[in-house]
Amino acid sequence: MAAPGFWDNPEASQTVISEVKSLKAMTEPVRGLLRRVEDAEVMLELGQSEGDAATLAELDTELQSLEAATDRLELMTLLSGPNDCRDCFFSIQAGAGGTEACDWAEMLLRMYLRYFERHGYEAEELARTDGEGAGIRSITLRVKGPYATGYLSCERGVHRLVRISPFDANQRRHTSFAAVDVLAEIPETAVELTPNDLDIVFFRRASGAGGQNVNKLATAVRIKHIPTNVTVECVNERSQQQNKKMALSILQSKLERLEQEKRDKETAKLYSDKGDIAWGSQIRNYVLQPYQLVKDLRTGVEQGNPQAVLDGEIQEFIEAELRRKRKAST
Repeated sequence: MAAPGFWDNPEASQTVISEVKSLKAMTEPVRGLLRRVEDAEVMLELGQSEGDAATLAELDTELQSLEAATDRLELMTLLSGPNDCRDCFFSIQAGAGGTEACDWAEMLLRMYLRYFERHGYEAEELARTDGEGAGIRSITLRVKGPYATGYLSCERGVHRLVRISPFDANQRRHTSFAAVDVLAEIPETAVELTPNDLDIVFFRRASGAGGQNVNKLATAVRIKHIPTNVTVECVNERSQQQNKKMALSILQSKLERLEQEKRDKETAKLYSDKGDIAWGSQIRNYVLQPYQLVKDLRTGVEQGNPQAVLDGEIQEFIEAELRRKRKAST
């Protein structure tokens, strides 16, 4: 970074800085763990040579902490995919259930924002469609932080909620669905976009439910990739050019996902045949009534405190899914 001309190309320099941060996110915990091991060895020698029971007791506590730190470090080794270290585009879409589903999508958004804050991720809103009565129909965020794609891709799938509806005067139990998707933010040069393959539309952004407060300038952007029929939009940047640039970045990430699926010979076509966001397709159930339980259907991990989960305590589910993926690939 100190090399002459490094900052002449801001976009290229930012890419390098991002890669350096990702490498540090992996190497610095290792260095820190090794330093703590060396300190523990000194404590052991001191405690044994002087027969210091207090030092040995402190060492026992430190060893338990070191074991937990080693487990966390081992978890990071599971993030070995080519895009795991990258920032990502994170989206939530309400599914079957009408207003209930839109409210559930907003509850999920709150859960993930709490998780992002707790784990040091930065989240920037790119596009949002509010529900007609409550909640959100869909939202797309740009999430920045070490290994954002690797960790958050474990949340990709349909999430199902069972509860007593706050919108039902008869207080009946309702089931709602929402889908989470995660796309790695890839370098602009990774996927080539041909101008003739793009249908770009600029439109005015409506900032409120029902279409009120429409901007006077058409700064929002919708881009359709004609060969694949993939469509993206970005409305929340300040200028038309900024929205276009971000929309192209999201489009590149989606196309890269499709290419990766072809290389991996996956049968799911997430964008042309995504499947119903409804019964039979969920990855996790959140039950608030008639009992309290959150269960991940892929790993079998259960949590009997749904409120804690909805407050962002989801790391247990993410770690279990990372281990399941690793086991399935070996």
